Amino acid sequence: MARKPLTPEMLVPRLGEYLAQQGRITEDDLHRALLYQQKKQAEGQQRLLGEVLLEMGLIDRPMLDNAITEQIIQLRSALENANRYLERRVQERTAELQEALRKLSELNQLKANFVANISHELRTPLTHVRGYLELLAAETLGPLTEEQRNALQVSQRAAGRLESLFDSLISFALAARGEMSLRISPANINKIAAEIINYSYPKAVDRNVTLHAEVKPDLPLAQADEEKLSWVILQLLDNAIKFTPAGGHVTLSIQPETDTLITVAVSDTGIGIPPNRLEEIFEPFHQLDGSSTRQFGGTGLGLALVRDILDAHNSTIDVKSEEGKGTTFTFPLLVASKPS
Repeated sequence: MARKPLTPEMLVPRLGEYLAQQGRITEDDLHRALLYQQKKQAEGQQRLLGEVLLEMGLIDRPMLDNAITEQIIQLRSALENANRYLERRVQERTAELQEALRKLSELNQLKANFVANISHELRTPLTHVRGYLELLAAETLGPLTEEQRNALQVSQRAAGRLESLFDSLISFALAARGEMSLRISPANINKIAAEIINYSYPKAVDRNVTLHAEVKPDLPLAQADEEKLSWVILQLLDNAIKFTPAGGHVTLSIQPETDTLITVAVSDTGIGIPPNRLEEIFEPFHQLDGSSTRQFGGTGLGLALVRDILDAHNSTIDVKSEEGKGTTFTFPLLVASKPS
């Protein structure tokens, strides 16, 4: 069946109502024309209302053409007005969003400055506290009983945790202000891995978690900031041990991926992360369990800093996790170019 050619009337809705409103036909004329149109449709003859009105002699061709032209002009004007309104609203909303982003940026800057300043201020007295704790522990100020020595060890560990917290806060503030500096040089990954495993082993033993190292010997040097890379791997291992129940396993795997890439992976058999909350773990000052009775401590800064440091290395961290079965964090490192 051939498609009926497009005519101007097809672009005009409610033509009959318009003609009636303009007084060019009566409501009774419109009613009779619609009934006639329905009758023709029932007979298989598709007729536009304008054609029906012409056929019934209720209007002439010039009147129909004028009505269609008037309606098209009105529709075009309404469309232009709607477009102008939408453009204005888009401009207003864009300006509002830009202002909101500016205020958010200022707020983040103020927060970063506050965190950095307060951390520096708190770190100064903590340095004095740690200094005197070390003097006492070395018995420079007099002999200690066994009970006093144990109490000092607890105090030194607490002071160490505080210092680590302040360092993390300062690093976060620097990253938030875009001031994180890297000292990129060829880094010995085998040496870094050995030191981290040795450091983490007592914590794993204390939590009855088995710590494995799958590090290929004689790995090529990596292009990285050795100190910050060590912190990243240590942070991932600390988290893995913390979130793995007794009897579980944590593995540090470092293997060459290609001639130019080394892959670092930290996996555990811990509690896992819900799939819909994987991105949340990288939000600063955020804990998945935010309740007052949460089982695991921490500031929620560790993984945020891990991602910032790896971003600064032009690396990305990938997370795969299954609730109740464990989590694996993986990131690539560039192999250091050999001197020519």
